[in-house]
This record gives sequence, C-alpha cells and structure tokens, in this order.
Amino acid sequence: MKKKIAAVLMLLLLLPLIPSAAAQCPSEGHTVILKAPAVSKTSSGQLVGVVTDFVITVAPGSGHVYVETWPLAEVDMQASARLAAQVAGKVTGIDMSKYDVFIQIKANAPIIGGPSAGGTMTVGIIAALEGWKINPNVMMTGMINPDGTIGPVGGILEKAAAAHEAGVKLFLIPEGQRIQYVQQTEKKEVGGIVEIHSQTQKVDVVKYAKERWGLQVLEVSDIYQAVYYFTGHQLPKPQAPSYVNVDTSFLRGDAIKDYQNTTEYYQTVVKELKSSNVDYTTYTTLKQALDQAGAILNQSKESMDSGMYYTALSKDFQARIIIRHVQWYLTTNTTEDVEKLLQKVNSEINASEREISNLTIRGITMLQAIAAAQERVEQAKSSLQNAWKYYYSQDYWDAIGEAAYAYERAKTAVFWANLGKRYASGNVISNEVIKTTARDYIDESSLIATYIESMYGNTAGDLTQSIQQAEQYYEDGKYSAALFTAMEARVQGQVFLDTLGIDNWTVLEDKLAMMKENAKTAIGIAQASGIKPLLAIAYYEFAESYEKSAAKSHDIQDLETAMIFYQYARETAGLFLSNGTTPLQTTSNVTGSVPTLPLPTTTSSPAQTQNTTNAPSTEDLAFGIIMAIVAFVVGLGVGRKL
Repeated sequence: MKKKIAAVLMLLLLLPLIPSAAAQCPSEGHTVILKAPAVSKTSSGQLVGVVTDFVITVAPGSGHVYVETWPLAEVDMQASARLAAQVAGKVTGIDMSKYDVFIQIKANAPIIGGPSAGGTMTVGIIAALEGWKINPNVMMTGMINPDGTIGPVGGILEKAAAAHEAGVKLFLIPEGQRIQYVQQTEKKEVGGIVEIHSQTQKVDVVKYAKERWGLQVLEVSDIYQAVYYFTGHQLPKPQAPSYVNVDTSFLRGDAIKDYQNTTEYYQTVVKELKSSNVDYTTYTTLKQALDQAGAILNQSKESMDSGMYYTALSKDFQARIIIRHVQWYLTTNTTEDVEKLLQKVNSEINASEREISNLTIRGITMLQAIAAAQERVEQAKSSLQNAWKYYYSQDYWDAIGEAAYAYERAKTAVFWANLGKRYASGNVISNEVIKTTARDYIDESSLIATYIESMYGNTAGDLTQSIQQAEQYYEDGKYSAALFTAMEARVQGQVFLDTLGIDNWTVLEDKLAMMKENAKTAIGIAQASGIKPLLAIAYYEFAESYEKSAAKSHDIQDLETAMIFYQYARETAGLFLSNGTTPLQTTSNVTGSVPTLPLPTTTSSPAQTQNTTNAPSTEDLAFGIIMAIVAFVVGLGVGRKL
C-alpha cells in the first residue's frame, strides 16, 4: 500500500506541469467497473477470446468523452464511446453536454475492439449516471445503435469462451445471434495425398455454452434489457402505439401520375424506334431494352394495384432510365451531339441543386426528405462524371446510359424536395445539427468497416468505398448526403455481420422478421412523436417488395436486400427524433420489455465484490481510478464534444 501511495503522490506532483487545455479530473461523480469480452488474433491469424476491463467515470463537465486503451486496440473505440454516451443521454433524459465521460479499457493482449463493446460502454455510462451498481456476474457483447438497439458483432463463440474464463454466470449477446455457423476443416492422408474437406457447422451458442461450461447465454434486443440484467433497474422504454400506420398512400397521386407519364413516354419511344433508320442489329438491341422497360412498367402497375406506391415510383424510375437511354441513343448522331447531351444533363443537375439548396428546412419530416434529395443530387453528379469518362474513351453507349441515370436521378431529387415542402412543419433546423450527426455516422460506419476487415478481411464489398464517398460529401459541405450515405454503409455492415456464413433459409427469415418488426416499431414511435417519417415508410414498403420476391424465388440476395431496407427504415425513422435531453414517449411499465429470467446473484469472491462499487470506496479502487484519471489528463487533452 505504501508503494501505491508513493506512486500517487509522484503523479500528483506532475499535475502542475499539465497544460491548461487538458481535461479536468472529476471532483465528483460515479465510477463503475465492468468486464467485456473481445477477440484477439494469434500469430497464426486465429481468433481467440480475451477479457477486457472497463473503468467508466462520469462527472460534471462540458460534454467530452475520453478513451484510453491498454494495450492499444486494433480498432479505435472513440466513435463507439461517443455514440454510447449519446445513447445513454437519450434513454435517461440526461443532458450529456453537462458531463464528461472517462473510459479506461485494459486487456492482456492487443484486441480487435471498436463497435462490439458499444453496448457494454453504454450500460456502464448509464450506471455511472444513475449511481447504480454493476452485477459482476454479467458480461455482454454487442454494438450500440443510435436508437438504443443492440447490433450484431462477430466472434460470438470466442467471446463466450472468454466470458466462461472470467467466471461470469450470464453472457448477453445481440438478439438473433444465438445460431452461429463455423467452418470445420478435416485433413485426411490417402496414399500420400492430403485431402482437405471443409464443411459449415451450425452451433446453437445457448445450448453449447450451457452444456460445455454451464454458462447461461441470453439474447437481448436493446439497451433497456441490457441495463436490467446488469443493474436490476428498469429504465422507461419508448413504446410504439398499438396501431402503426405503415403505408405509402401519401404517394398515391404521385405514383398514378408518374406511371401515366412514363407509360406515354415508353409508347412514344417505341414509335420513334420503329420509324428510325438504324440497322437490324441496333434495332434488335434497342427493342430488347424497351421490352425490358415495358416489363418493369407492368411490375409498376402491379405494385400500384397492391397499394405499394413507393415501389411503383421506383419501378417507373428504373423503366425511365432505360427508355431515356434508348431515345437519347437514337437522337445522337455525332460526338458533338453526345457532348451537348452531357452538358444538358449537367445544367439539369445544377438547376436541381440550386432549387434544393435554397430551401429552408422546417421540421424533421422535411429534413429527412431534403436529405434524401441532396443525396440523390450527389449521386447524379457522380453518374455524370462517369458519363464524361466514357465519352472521352469514345464509349458513347455507356456515356449516354450514365447520363440517362444522372438526369433521372436529378429529377427524383426534386421530387423528394417537393415532398419535403409539402409536409414542412415545425421549427427551422440548422445545418450545424445535420453536420454534427453526419460526422457521428461517418465515424461509426468507419469503425464498423474497420472492425469487419480486422476480423474477416476485405469481405464486406464496397463498404469502405461508400464511407469514403460520405467523407467526401462531408468535406464538400454536403452534410445531408454525407449523413445518409454513411447511414446506409453502417446498415450494410451490420447486415453483413448478422448474416455472415448463414445460408439457412429459416434462420434468415427469422432475422428478417425481427428487422421488420423493429422497423415498424421505430416508425410507430416517430408517428407517436408527431413526425411523419416519409423516407422510413417508403423504405419499409420497398423492403416488403423484396421480401415478397424472396418468398417466391427463395433468392437469398432478395432476402438480404429486404433486410437492408428494413434497417434503413429503422434508422431513418429515428434520425433526429430526440435531442438527447428529453426521453422519447415512455411508459413506466416496462416489465414486458425484459424477458423473464432470474438475475445472477451478486455474491462472489472479495476481488469481484470490489469491482461492483459505483464510487471510490476502497483503497484499491481509489488507486485504480486516480491512475485512470491521471492517464487521461496527461495523455489525451480535450476530447471531442458530444
């Protein structure tokens, strides 16, 4: 103990040397200590579970979040820590701009950290804010989503092993992840030839952990359930109304008019093709393209008859791109014609952008529509850039095709802007709010992408490219486009993690049903708050169209696309719904939100008992907290505001 006191005194002597810009030590507040599982990579590349220790202190301050890891994590945790603090403020109704959060993370090996500890950090921050004790017999893995739901992670089996090694009794995992699929590899030597066979094996983590270690594994869907199992306290949970109106009838008039106009356009171009003087090969190619457009228009009519008006509009959009491509190809006879065409499209995009940028955003409903419009303008610009590239390489067919897409995309941008004006209501929303939210989404989506690459290599497709595009939008001041592009990348990363290695149709359908219900709940909460989540409802319906297609064809690609759009719907419904200082509509009766399960007892060894303290109360804990705070002050300086 004397050595500890001497070390503390030595560190205190160094405090006058610390720059004035550094973070201040919390003079009051609460501290919690809890453990979480992570994964580490061996020298051979194998993933193994390790236990990490979290010391989380929340004290009066000015909205900073400080993170220290030892040893350094392979994935930065700063973005996840900021999101954890934001969600903690939302679900408790506490203004986090009046508090500083200090998070110290220690592990015995370099860890692949990042988003998988988001849920644990959120629980710790909430417990520290409320002054609640943490049950040392509980551990959890899972991302934290902006709406408080627990997102999927990798390495569930390895983390379950780490939880067992830590001696806990209850291990919480994200809902829908109890079934894991692992690759089993066998080597056989036959006549001097080594044969390697791999097969996918299904593992029920709940049964496996119970049978092998006696460890209880439980799926949790949101932070409300997680907090209950860690603390025994139940936070009031946002409740959707009993009736949720998820239909796109507000688009009915637009869909009917759009279908009629597109059909007339189709018929006009069919006549133009028949009266043209193109050769047989060209005629056949263009006729096939128009036949495809006609088939898509038939799908649009079917969607309208089924009351799926956003899907009908989307089908019209797809058909118009093809029709315009054919028409423009027929009317361009020289390179100068193509150049003038691209310049015409550029003028159309610029006009759309001016119209959208001059709008004053009033209310969240209009904000979401304008954000969708701005994203579509940027997509039109990108497609036009591709058109110019094809033009300069003398590929005029593809140049015209990209130009047709760019033109139609710019038109849909204006459509969404007008929809936003139609439903504008409420206070003016500043660009700074959108900018801050966009930055958070970009950082979090980057974290998820890096996490996936650290664990599984470059297997998540063009996720990184989408994030880079969002970053570029942000640098250009296109914050709404940056926000939605990053949000979509974040969702794609989560769906990748949630479906990794799964080809079992029943399991995927169960996951889809869960995502659909979560999306519906998010839309209902938004509606109960007086918001009409136009984009979320549109995405929900679009997901339904892919769900129906998947049910007929058993196409996993369609099923995963439906998942992505249901997740889009959930995310967009919750955007800007709470300012972080007042909770959403809640109910005090939340018993039904927590599965019936006896909480693990908190009786444990003396060492474990010390780790449940909420504020410094023993010599060892006090020493650990002082060491953590001094490390933050010396090493990190001012953190990022929430």
